[in-house]
Amino acid sequence: MVAIFVLLAMLLKLPIGISLAFSALAGSLLGGEGIGLRHLVEGSFGYFDTILIIVTAMIFMNVLQASGILDTITSILLRTFYKRKLALLLSVMALIMFPGMITGSSTAAVLTTGALVAPVLMKMGLSKVKTGALIAMGGILGMIAPPVNILVMIMGGGVDMPYAGLTLPLLIIVIPLAIVISLWLGYRDIKIIEYEKMKAILPPSYSKKYGFRLYLPLIVVLVLMLGQSVLPRIMPDIGIPAILLLGSLIGLGCGRPFNFFRTTQKAIQQSIPISCILVGVGMFIQIMTLTGARGWILISFLSLPSGLLYLGIATSMPLFGAVSAFGSASILGVPFILALIDKNAIITSSALSAVAGLGDLMPPTAMAGIFAAQVVGEANYFKVLRHCLMPALFQLIMGVAVLHFAPFLDKFI
Repeated sequence: MVAIFVLLAMLLKLPIGISLAFSALAGSLLGGEGIGLRHLVEGSFGYFDTILIIVTAMIFMNVLQASGILDTITSILLRTFYKRKLALLLSVMALIMFPGMITGSSTAAVLTTGALVAPVLMKMGLSKVKTGALIAMGGILGMIAPPVNILVMIMGGGVDMPYAGLTLPLLIIVIPLAIVISLWLGYRDIKIIEYEKMKAILPPSYSKKYGFRLYLPLIVVLVLMLGQSVLPRIMPDIGIPAILLLGSLIGLGCGRPFNFFRTTQKAIQQSIPISCILVGVGMFIQIMTLTGARGWILISFLSLPSGLLYLGIATSMPLFGAVSAFGSASILGVPFILALIDKNAIITSSALSAVAGLGDLMPPTAMAGIFAAQVVGEANYFKVLRHCLMPALFQLIMGVAVLHFAPFLDKFI
């Protein structure tokens, strides 16, 4: 199945989702199960909840963009911190991460706020390739940050672990990485420019025109998401897709006018590639389970000594991310959680998501790297990936360290 996928995706250049679906069909046939139509259909709906989150999150992000909320927030942050390099870099990193935190997708972060801040960073002295690297790494950190981490959702679905209690473990991983990576890539090169030059490259701000109501969609979404954890007896759990859709509808009357139908259509078009990958991953996993391949992988990892297990995690999960970070989380993440069953599954899944997220930098798919290169106008995305090597190593070390020290962290969180 893996060999057929490599042939279809890397040599014939078929879309990842379609390559996974055909590989699953081939696996069913070669495994003596025939076409296995029931299993293919059942597998394709395996991540339906996750797909709903991605679609509604994309709608919400496009509403924020169309109504002028993202432009306003970007403008306010840059106007406030443009004289302070440290604060500027950290606020830019947080801004890049935000769409990934809501959607669970690095691509969403790169193509929205990443595209907003790229011209500003380059005008302030950061090279194209370093700007692209900062945007790519910010997108990946956003993808693994709370409140929406699709990678953990996928792994949790495989081990019957509820998506709860993850905020603190994920923040312990993400916050230090966000600080170190933003400073590593930008602090030496960023220069303070005059206010007038800064003003000329800033996106427009709608804060004066619309006032407090401009921020209502964000406030409603944050209150509903946080309220479920802080006040579970008072705040009903209506589900992340419903929260995001409610925020999108509120955004209709809070900022500049826009066509909701076209905005929704654009969002769904953006979400289709990721949704197709998840459909393909679901089919792939279902057939691997049917034929016994998934069980064989699990037994192989369970039999490894602990030292080799950590080495296997550090190498196989990012490398398999060349297929898809989501596929890596499902195919390898679940066996690794079970292999580390003596540790807290919430902490281990958080750490594994940080390792699996690096798959979005692995060629040939390298979604974060390719889109970041497009945003900054760099034709050769390998130049962007070269500057991502050291930050990716920081993230890999952090993920493996949290795995190793999970029992120690468990005592405190």
